[in-house]
Amino acid sequence: MSRGAAGPAALIWDVDGTLAETERDGHRVAFNRAFAEAGLAWHWDADTYGWLLGVAGGKERIGVWWQRVDADAGVQPGARAFVERLHALKTRHYVALVESGALHLRPGIERLLRAARAAGRRLAIATTTQPANLQALLAHALGADAPGWFEVVGAGDVVPRKKPAPDIYRWVLERLALPACATLAIEDSAIGVAAARAAGVPVLAVRSAYTRDEQPEGALAVLDSLDAPPLTLADLDALWARAPR
Repeated sequence: MSRGAAGPAALIWDVDGTLAETERDGHRVAFNRAFAEAGLAWHWDADTYGWLLGVAGGKERIGVWWQRVDADAGVQPGARAFVERLHALKTRHYVALVESGALHLRPGIERLLRAARAAGRRLAIATTTQPANLQALLAHALGADAPGWFEVVGAGDVVPRKKPAPDIYRWVLERLALPACATLAIEDSAIGVAAARAAGVPVLAVRSAYTRDEQPEGALAVLDSLDAPPLTLADLDALWARAPR
């Protein structure tokens, strides 16, 4: 895409905290239900989970917490397999929460996604969440065909290094066959903004409940909502047009 183009060829969306406020009342609850089912005396309250969000990736959070409460147990044979099983259990609980109607898209998300599709913009995902989590959220919020709206989905463990490393964005860009400057990312956290910027992707930060006090460096703008006042696709295009190239 040339510098004179009207807007980005593709919008790349983060998921947790960006598409929906999933962390406190979704992932955290699912983790706690998984811990209880596994017979673990672990419980993550809202503040503890906020601290753990400094670690990207659910399995990585389990590992950090396990070492915090029992440093020796986390390095025993079979520890990795245990974390994998526990995280799979958590994913099952999360999907059940979504399917129960407990989680919803943030204001303005559906409007912008539909506007982008109508305008022929390509859509992609760059997230650390598991594909099953994403598919359940999109299908429940937007309809069964919604996961297919996204041409490229970078999710879960498709890259070894999680955000703030740029790997997931580079993976998505390669599959979109677009230069970073032809895209715009939407993220909610400083970690996500750092990942996008390290890949050269211009990024809009729309802070979530857990990132309300963050001041992400390098974002084109830092907002608290896409709907107060309502941002249009033209607004996103104008923002993107100001990005250095």
